[in-house]
Amino acid sequence: MRTIVKPDARQKIKLLGHLAGLDCDGDPASKTPRQQQKRDFLKEAVVQVQRPDGPMVVLRTLQTSACEQNCFYCPFRAGRSGIPRVGFGPDELAREFDRMQQAGVVKGLFLSSGSVGGGARSMDPMLASVELLRRKYAYRGYVHLKIMPGAERAQVEQALSLADRVSVNLEGANAKRLASLAPRKDFEGELLGAMRWVREIAQAQGSSFDRLRTHPAKAPSLVTQFVVGPAGESDRELLTTAERLYRGVKLARAYYSGFNPVPDTPLANAAPTPAVREHRLYQADWLLRFYGFALGDLPFDRSGALPSDVDPKLAWARQHLAGRPVEVNRASRRELLRVPGIGPRSADAILGARRQGHLRELGDLRALGAVASRAAPFVLFDGRRPPQQLGFWS
Repeated sequence: MRTIVKPDARQKIKLLGHLAGLDCDGDPASKTPRQQQKRDFLKEAVVQVQRPDGPMVVLRTLQTSACEQNCFYCPFRAGRSGIPRVGFGPDELAREFDRMQQAGVVKGLFLSSGSVGGGARSMDPMLASVELLRRKYAYRGYVHLKIMPGAERAQVEQALSLADRVSVNLEGANAKRLASLAPRKDFEGELLGAMRWVREIAQAQGSSFDRLRTHPAKAPSLVTQFVVGPAGESDRELLTTAERLYRGVKLARAYYSGFNPVPDTPLANAAPTPAVREHRLYQADWLLRFYGFALGDLPFDRSGALPSDVDPKLAWARQHLAGRPVEVNRASRRELLRVPGIGPRSADAILGARRQGHLRELGDLRALGAVASRAAPFVLFDGRRPPQQLGFWS
């Protein structure tokens, strides 16, 4: 008679951390932080991410790898052979995370899950795990909780009371594209509907969120993720949806995850998405969020693609500013932000310096934090072009 050995907590963390790598939580800063170099079992579960307030080491894991969804790109999709179907009970997950954060291995938690018995049933153990962390273990640190497709409104409200960040992953740019990636998911009803709930609940509760969170007076942030490439969407489609969400539900961040084929899935033979495409999407998204660009300003070609050989801000500037340089000493903040090499911080520094006197040369911009070599072809100093401008085009 064969003996079945159940995986222990470390084995579960290793298995589920690897599978949880499909989701994003912040900009990856390092996949091998110093804390894990001597802990091989944590290799893909403990990741360092770049948060707005600095880098943070988080445990990224799944509640369970069992899943009834048939997402065509997913390594733990229903029916895929060779995938261990393991999971944490709420008590076990809360206890293991507490041990890790008490030992200084991690500072935060990102929790996702496979879906079994529908989204509402799948959310229950995730919420119970975080509830135990907050109540039993008095954990006050960072938690990012994924909201499962099909979750109920009351569960979304509970998630917002417990987490600092929640994610509702759209995966596709629209309903048509999602059907090519995850045919059982409901784009308009389940996914966009959950996003609207997040916005409504956050507005209704204001600063009355649970005092056990990291920032109790601040509403949890909402993020989403797109799988870029295999559904055939254009860059314009992705950024159109992102811009709509930034305005409509106050989305904090969209993540664009370039597709890589997984063996034994329906998309195993699809081409991987070039890294440069993912990079250009992030650059364009940054322009929408922080630089005052509108969707119509972005330099799409006729097929809706961003240029691959040049960043979108530089492409826009070459088309609009080459013959009409920006006067540094008179331009508004919005106009300064259109200049390559000038970002929000350096634009504010320029405005502050102008109150003390005129800026006269590229060295003045450099001293204020701008990348002067990039700005040179597109600026004037009291009507004069900087001499380095000609070298930019060579």
